[in-house]
Amino acid sequence: MILGIGFDLVGVPGFRAQLADPATTFREGTFTARERADAERRASGDPSLHLAVRFAAKEAFLKAWSSAAFGRAPALAQVDLREVEVVSDAYGRPSLALHGAVAAQVAVHGEVRLHVSLTHDEPTCGAVVVLEGVR
Repeated sequence: MILGIGFDLVGVPGFRAQLADPATTFREGTFTARERADAERRASGDPSLHLAVRFAAKEAFLKAWSSAAFGRAPALAQVDLREVEVVSDAYGRPSLALHGAVAAQVAVHGEVRLHVSLTHDEPTCGAVVVLEGVR
C-alpha cells in the first residue's frame, strides 16, 4: 500500500553557489561523509550536481513521509537530513537509508519500502520518493 509520495526539484546553479559559500556549513550539516565521498567520485567531475540531486531526494522523502501522516502532527519537530542518506548499489542504482530518529519514527508505520528515482539535467535536478507500506 502506498503511504506517501514526494517530489522535489533543485536549481543547480543556486545550489552550487550555496555550496561554494565559504561561510556555510551546509555541506557537512546536510550530507553524510559517504554521500560527500560518493559525489566526489562521480565521473562527471561535478560533485555539486550529485549533491543537488541527493538534496532533492531528501526533500522528496520528507514530503512522502509527511503525506503519510496527513492530518496528524509531524513526528519530529526537526529532522537532521544526514539521517536520510542516499546510497547506491554496485550498479549505481539509488536507494535511501534511514538512520536515527527518522528511522525510528518511520518504523511506526511498520515495515516500509522506499522507492527513489533521481534525475539531473542542468540547470535542474529532481527526485521522486514513494513510501510503501509492506503487509
